[in-house]
Amino acid sequence: MTREGQTFAGESRWVTYVNFVKLPHTVFLLPFALVGATLGSYAAPVTTTRVLWIIVAFTSARFAAMGFNRIVDREFDARNPRTARRELPAGALDLRSAQIAVTVAAIVFALAAWRLSPLCLALSPFALMWILFYSYTKRFTRWSHLVLGMGLAIAPVGGYLAVAGHWSTPWWMLVALAVAVAAWSGGFDILYALQDVAFDRAHALHSLPASIGEWNAVRVARGLHVLTIAGLAAVGVASGAGWLYDAGVAIAAVLLGYEHSLIKRDDLSWLDAAFFTMNGIISVVFFGFVFAERIASGWVR
Repeated sequence: MTREGQTFAGESRWVTYVNFVKLPHTVFLLPFALVGATLGSYAAPVTTTRVLWIIVAFTSARFAAMGFNRIVDREFDARNPRTARRELPAGALDLRSAQIAVTVAAIVFALAAWRLSPLCLALSPFALMWILFYSYTKRFTRWSHLVLGMGLAIAPVGGYLAVAGHWSTPWWMLVALAVAVAAWSGGFDILYALQDVAFDRAHALHSLPASIGEWNAVRVARGLHVLTIAGLAAVGVASGAGWLYDAGVAIAAVLLGYEHSLIKRDDLSWLDAAFFTMNGIISVVFFGFVFAERIASGWVR
């Protein structure tokens, strides 16, 4: 039985916890949290300390959410050949240790939110409840991918609020950013679910590919990724960003187009490249352009 993608070899406790929550996947959304923080810096000064707390908040929230998902899905994971070697079903990590790790991560998230601002602390329970709620949605709705997307969209909004301390002006800028990230992450989660269509159907799990067919689900993912680019472009209009931001949106569109060009019927060999490599590149490259635009506009500390 082969090891699942994006995991590390080794049996140390550190490697076990890293693989438990697939820590490399942090590269997908952390840059978007920093995009939110960068946009927030137009409204209020940002410090290195604040950025570090944003990173701690994002990483701990993601750890709690992913760890909770592994706990909730452990019985399904044990039955699925693709996931049977995950830490809980394989016995590399016991249930109590997993529960303690998730609890500690949730506490760290609350601490980081408190350190960022009273607003972030007040909103943190709702954010945590939503991202934990996602773990149950595949049991009753085919749209669990969008629930995940909305949960991940909390990252850029939270990054903005952590720096600016208030909602954006115009109000729809943060809405557009949240929609863009929700559509982006929901779309790639649909693609990821293509691996488990037969298993999901056999076990009454309601992924979109299992519900409407693989190719129809791919079309939905493409539509969501078109919405992603539209949302990012709208953020540029709302923020009055310059050509560097626009270039970042254009390159993200090209990379998403390339990602979808890898998709072939009855061939999932492209999945690691499309899901992990390309989405990591897209988020990092886009953040790079947003940051470069901020520097070009005159960074004031």
